[in-house]
This record gives sequence, C-alpha cells and structure tokens, in this order.
Amino acid sequence: MEFNDQFLKACRQEQTSHVPVWYMRQAGRSQPEYREIKKKYSLEEITHRPETCAYVTKLPVDQYNNDAAILYKDIMTPLPAIGVDVKIEKGIGPVISNPFSSLKDVQRLGQLEPEKDVDFVLETIKLLRTQLNVPLISFSGAPFTLASYMIEGGPSKNYNKTKAMMYSQSETWNLLMDKLGDAVIRYVKAQINAGAQAIQIFDSWVGALNQQDYRTYVKPIMTKIFTELRGEGVPLIMFGVGARHLSLDWHDLPLDVVGLDWRYPINEARADGITKTVQGNLDPSVLLAPWNVIEEKTKEILDQGMKQPGYIFNLGHGVFPEVDPATLKRLTAFVHEYSTEKLLQINR
Repeated sequence: MEFNDQFLKACRQEQTSHVPVWYMRQAGRSQPEYREIKKKYSLEEITHRPETCAYVTKLPVDQYNNDAAILYKDIMTPLPAIGVDVKIEKGIGPVISNPFSSLKDVQRLGQLEPEKDVDFVLETIKLLRTQLNVPLISFSGAPFTLASYMIEGGPSKNYNKTKAMMYSQSETWNLLMDKLGDAVIRYVKAQINAGAQAIQIFDSWVGALNQQDYRTYVKPIMTKIFTELRGEGVPLIMFGVGARHLSLDWHDLPLDVVGLDWRYPINEARADGITKTVQGNLDPSVLLAPWNVIEEKTKEILDQGMKQPGYIFNLGHGVFPEVDPATLKRLTAFVHEYSTEKLLQINR
C-alpha cells in the first residue's frame, strides 16, 4: 500500500490533503480485541512480546484508518533497567516499591543500555516498520513526570514530595534530572535508530509547576534533551496536561509540535504566539456524547486548526475504556472528509 505521510507533512508545516488524525491511547483499553489479549497477558508481558505488541499497536490504524500509529508501551518501561522497582497496578497505575528520597537513592541509579535493556521495544519497532503504511510514533516520559512517580511512589494529586525535593535538595534534584535526562536521550535515540518516525515526549504532570519553577528546575534538562534529539531528523512533539502556562516555554524548545490539552483553544494558543505545528485537542469526555455534539465540537476545533499550516487532530488527553471504537472510527472519517473539503477551498 502507498505510504501515508500526511502526519509527517503536518509536523513539518507542509500542505496536506486532509488533517491527519491519531489518538493518544488509541491502542488499548477501549478495544474488545485488546481486552481479550489482556485476559492472557499483562501490559508488561505484551510489551515483551514483539509480535503481540505490534498487533496491538497496529490494530487502531486498521480499525479507524488513522494517519499514524503510536507504539503500545508505558512511560515506565525503561525504568526497571536503571534500578527502579515499578509495577503497573490495575486501577492505580505505576507503583514504586522503593520511593526515592535522598541523594544516595539517586546515586544508585544505573545507566540505560537500550539495545540490552529494552531490546523488546526496539524489536517491536523494527517489526512494525515492515507492517505499517503510516508513520510510527514512539515516545518517552519526561524527567519531571518520571521523577514524580519515583519520589511519590505512585500517582499523586499534589506532588508535594516531588516539589519538596526540588526546593530543598538541589544537588539530589539536579542529579536526578541529569540521570533521567541521559536515560531519555539514550532511549529515544535507540527507538529512532530502530525505525521510529516521530517522537512524543510526555511530561504528563509538569503542569503542577508554576512557570518560574519550570524554568528553574525542569526547562534546562528539557532543552538538553531536545537539543540532543534535534539532529536525529524526526519530528519531536511535546505534550502535558494542564500546562497551558508552560506552552510558550515548550515553544522555545527545539521541537516541532506543541500538543495542547482540551483546556487550551487553538485560537488562543495561536494568539499567544505559538507558530509551530499544534496537535489536539478534543476533550476525550465528548466521545461519550451524542454524535451531533461530537461533530459540532470537532468542527469548531478543525476550523481553528486549519487556519494555518501545521495542524494534527488528536484528543486533549488519552482515549479511556468506555469509548466505543465505532465512535473513533466515525470520528476519523469525519475529520478526513470535513478537512479535505475545507482544505480544498483554502488552497484554491
């Protein structure tokens, strides 16, 4: 089949024939086929089985006709190899049995060797490149978000322990950022070398910081990461939740695409000075509404996104289990049809 490069073109702000579509967490919990697989294998076991993982990754592309695949795995995948005892607990998420609280804890972290430590991820990427006719996105968690799990011991509502370390243990915090930043760079470069065609960095919980703290404690390592990855020749995407106040700082980084959550209208992002490609940002909860509501809200977002080149349709966060796969298929078809017609008018 002919390769569909609309997503890559949008990342580069080139003209596209339609607005490309993919969904965060498109592979997984909302699909009956995936739930059958989960009866036999855990998330960790799936990721360690390249053929099974490739099937899960490719399934939504085949079912929904999306314009990109995103590798099925978890942001915690590389952490066990560097000394973090993490388990994915059902209904909770990542749980760390040995939370980090001191310089000694951070000093014992090892160095990630991707070809040895996460070879199963790289094998899955290589396999998918022989199977897909759309770009393959892979990803990594960002140092702050990874650190928040490591310090809190699991998900948190306020990140008090994380901020306490950040404010009171500068040597410990800086070393943790450096070690995690090095791991992210090594991990992402290995994924690109294996065949990943775009990378999304998830700093899911960094919106918990104010702008000044972000610039002081986090932005330096993010600048290093994106600067190191810039030369790899693939589009780089940034995404976090509740981080509108940090979006211009992300825009300053050497990346290609700024992901917007559902709280930040595209028109306002453009007015605020974001000129790079933007991605987003339908509220995932809308997917449970009647179709006429979904269509109306999608049109509004598309009309804003298509005002200038460089737009990718996505949700403002991930697909959740209650979403009907038929809704995602219908939504993808609608975005393609509506945007094709609008772009023909715009580009005449």
